Amino acid sequence: MTAANVVETQLLALSPLDGRYAGKVDALRPIFSEYGLIQARVKVEVEWLLALANEPGIVELTPFSPAAVARLRALADELSVRDAARVKEIERTTNHDVKAVEYLIKEKLKDDAELAPALEFVHFACTSEDINNLSYSLMLNTAREQVMLPALDGVIAKLRTMAHEYAGLPMLSRTHGQTASPTTVGKELANVVARLQRQRDVLAALPMPGKINGAVGNYNAHSVSYPEVDWAKFSQAFVTSLGLTWQPYTTQIEPHDGIAELCDAQKRIDTILLDLCRDMWGYISLGYFKQAVKAGEVGSSAMPHKVNPIDFENAEGNFGIANALLEHFAAKLPISRWQRDLTDSTVLRALGTAFGHAVIGFEALGRGLGKVSANPERLAADLDASWEVLAEAVQTVMRRHGLPQPYEQLKALTRGHGIDKQSMREFIAGLDLPAEAKQRLLDMTPGSYIGIAQRLAKDI
Repeated sequence: MTAANVVETQLLALSPLDGRYAGKVDALRPIFSEYGLIQARVKVEVEWLLALANEPGIVELTPFSPAAVARLRALADELSVRDAARVKEIERTTNHDVKAVEYLIKEKLKDDAELAPALEFVHFACTSEDINNLSYSLMLNTAREQVMLPALDGVIAKLRTMAHEYAGLPMLSRTHGQTASPTTVGKELANVVARLQRQRDVLAALPMPGKINGAVGNYNAHSVSYPEVDWAKFSQAFVTSLGLTWQPYTTQIEPHDGIAELCDAQKRIDTILLDLCRDMWGYISLGYFKQAVKAGEVGSSAMPHKVNPIDFENAEGNFGIANALLEHFAAKLPISRWQRDLTDSTVLRALGTAFGHAVIGFEALGRGLGKVSANPERLAADLDASWEVLAEAVQTVMRRHGLPQPYEQLKALTRGHGIDKQSMREFIAGLDLPAEAKQRLLDMTPGSYIGIAQRLAKDI
């Protein structure tokens, strides 16, 4: 396809994932596209045939030669887009996507003297959902390991570096939007790192369940064909051989609780990052962070001075879209009428859309973090204008030494009043405190009242 054709295709794309943002989600395309789903289905079908051939109780099949095994696995590993297109062509007749995969495999292997006699064991005793649930679990596993976790790790690493760099840089806190006890820039970023790391561990550890137990989960066809085979044990061995967790109790469909858990974990990660985007937006607005200016960029079509926090805004918007979809997946997919309805089928096809928007969010956030640097002068100016935040320190020391009504005295001094360095120090000087405690308070400034924030930030 020529460059002009690519541009035209993107301009006509219905989804921005295939248009404006196409290049940002290329890593997910082989996994969640229709091609990716077909390839996963071929893999499951091939591995099922190989497992059947290795089961002594299935006397009509014997283990395949190494050459036959290699050809079978190559069918999945080397599946081409043209092969996937042939599946879609077959589907136009079958009106059934999984059956079309079965027919493609048979079509590709019918000329093989060793494999041709075994072709009726392709899809043996399977319902479509035996293949589908395993395929989606494999796809989600791949996306998690190859795309989502690396993207998250990149953001965590950047935030950790910034937390260490700015560990000791004081910053005025704001609770309820009002001035509050100071922190450091690094400690606030360390808070995000700690949250993300916890959810990262949850996401990475979640099992991806799978089942292969027939039309309604009871091995009906299996048992009537080969009653002497322990099909539950066979099923468990097969599912775990794919790197998945065996789900022993199902209806026709695997209940999708594992997918719901994965979506919920990803949603929590996105929410933490969305929260960070909004905070960074606010800090940039306050001047606590400066943004690097890129030559040629325009911040406003009307106001030439503007350097907008567009990367954080873009990330926030994309995390929001991702979470709307992830929330729907988690709420809808575990619900199915009786033993099976088809509502999950169309919903599962949108999984890649949610993860695609999350990936765009990661990329935009990383770009935004790479453009900002702290502004010590602006941070210091806000701290120097906020001596009232030392009220907490003064009243707490007064409590320790038994002075009367410490909270009430500081409330009367500071609440709703402008307090400066002189008035705060005059108040401290008049307190009946031990000399050491009084001097410690007199030496304190809003910028030095940061507790152990610096150590906490460096320790992350």
